[in-house]
Amino acid sequence: MTAMLDVKSLEKIYRRSRFDRTPTFRLTADFTIERPSIVGMMGPNGSGKTTLFELVTGSNAPTAGEVRVMGRNIHRVRTDQRDRLAIHYHQSYQVRHFRSWMPNAVLEAAGSDYPMVHLFDEPQFNTQDGYIGFMLDFFRRLRSEGRLVFLCVHPNEKFHLEILQEICEQFIFVQKGAVTPLPDYDALLAFEPARAYLGGLLADRAA
Repeated sequence: MTAMLDVKSLEKIYRRSRFDRTPTFRLTADFTIERPSIVGMMGPNGSGKTTLFELVTGSNAPTAGEVRVMGRNIHRVRTDQRDRLAIHYHQSYQVRHFRSWMPNAVLEAAGSDYPMVHLFDEPQFNTQDGYIGFMLDFFRRLRSEGRLVFLCVHPNEKFHLEILQEICEQFIFVQKGAVTPLPDYDALLAFEPARAYLGGLLADRAA
């Protein structure tokens, strides 16, 4: 069975400049998601979450390793068809776009007409707008249609954690460029870096 998403020995290194090759940031990731699911992702600002999303969609080139969506190396798929495999929505649901200098004539077709992996970068969960239920139903519908859904959230309210606990089947925690997959909500809360990051929200939850 082909995995929906296979991130293999992935590395992205940012350097000080073209001439000064001193690394300023390094992201590493190695994980596989076999089946349709809803994955919660979190971590401190600047930890590499958006960079990981960009690598998964092919809008950012890796330094090493590869990303396979439905068995296809996303960075070898035509740039005008990559969003048929994986699509990145940022905050207000606008789609992230990108450029590539490699001509599409030498790249392969996506082999899909509709995105298989949907990556939501900081969707706005606001109790005042009345859309939370609608949004959660939408995420569940994507999953029921055989899609893989990522929700990258900065929890700053107790109800954010409650939403993640309710809807997410597994989690990814990102800190200082290290990507750690976690199998469920209990594992997330047992992971010390995640506990330190969530801090007072866990105290509120315990209370």
